[in-house]
Amino acid sequence: MRECSFCGRRAVYFERTAGVHRCDRCFKENIEKRFHRTVTKNNLVEPKDRVVAAVSGGSDSLTNLKLLADFSRYKDVEIVSLTIDEGIEGYRDGSIPIAENCSDRLNVRHVVISFSEVFGKTLDELAGISREGNGPDPCTLCGILRRSLLNQSARELDADKLAVGHNLDDETQTIMLNYVRGDIARLYRLGPKSKGKKGFVPRIKPLREIKEKEVAIYALLSDFDVHMETCPYMGGMRSEVRDFINKMEHNHPTTKYKILRMFDKIKPHLPVDSKDFDLKKCKICGEPSTGTLCRACELLDSLGVERRKKTLISK
Repeated sequence: MRECSFCGRRAVYFERTAGVHRCDRCFKENIEKRFHRTVTKNNLVEPKDRVVAAVSGGSDSLTNLKLLADFSRYKDVEIVSLTIDEGIEGYRDGSIPIAENCSDRLNVRHVVISFSEVFGKTLDELAGISREGNGPDPCTLCGILRRSLLNQSARELDADKLAVGHNLDDETQTIMLNYVRGDIARLYRLGPKSKGKKGFVPRIKPLREIKEKEVAIYALLSDFDVHMETCPYMGGMRSEVRDFINKMEHNHPTTKYKILRMFDKIKPHLPVDSKDFDLKKCKICGEPSTGTLCRACELLDSLGVERRKKTLISK
C-alpha cells in the first residue's frame, strides 16, 4: 500500500508529473487549489456574477458545477446549471437525472433545453436526415446547434458567464486539432475566457489546467453518480488527435501541460485580424449572426427543418 506523500494516509492517486502520491483528502484539496488558481489568475468569475454552468451529467461538468457552487458560497456569486438534451437514444436518457440530482444536492437551479422542443427534431433524427442528403456528420450538427442553445439559454437567464467543463485533455486536443487543420482564427479564439461580443455570453473554462482523469477521480471522490457512457457519435479526427496526445503523455509526462503552456505563450502573437465586425440578427431566430442567418438556422435550413421555438426560457 502506497502512502500519501503529504500526510501518510493511504494514497489513491499517483501524480506522475510531480512524482507524488496523494490520499483522497490531499487529492481533492489539490484539485480545488488548482481550480481557484485558474479562476483567480484569469479573472473568470467576479463578485455578483450569475454563472450558468453547462451540465451534461459526465464527470467534467459535475466537477465543474460542484467547484463553482462551493466557490459561490464565499464570493457572492449565483450559479445556475443548464443541460442541453440533444435526444441521443440510449445515451442522454441516463445523464439528465444525474445532472438534476447533482444540481438539487448543491441547491442549484437546473434548466433543461431539448433539441426536440426547439428544433422539432432530436439529434438522432437530424443525423438521419443529414445522412440521407450527404450533409454534415452528427458531431458537426451537435456542435453548432448545442453551442447556439447554450449561448441563447445563458443570455436569456441573464448570465454574466457561461462555464463549460473543458479539461486539460479537451483543451490540448482542440489546440492540436486546429494546428492540424491550419485554422488560426479558431486558435485565436481559444483560451480560458472568450471576449463575449454583443449577444454572446463570455465562456469560461475553470478546469482547463486539470487532466480528464483527475477530474473524473474528483467526481467519484465527491460521491456523485457519474454518467460514464461514451457518445455513440464520437469519432473522427479528434479521436485520432486524442490517441496521439495520450500516447505522448504516457511516454513523456507533462506533454499536455507543455502543449497548453506553449499555446498560451504564442497566442498573443498569432497573426489574426482582431478588428470588431458588425453583428446582425438572424432573420429566423434573432440570434447574433454575421449574415442574414446564424450558423444554426443556416444548418437547419439546409436540412429542410424549421425551428419551432425562438424563446427558450420562460420568465
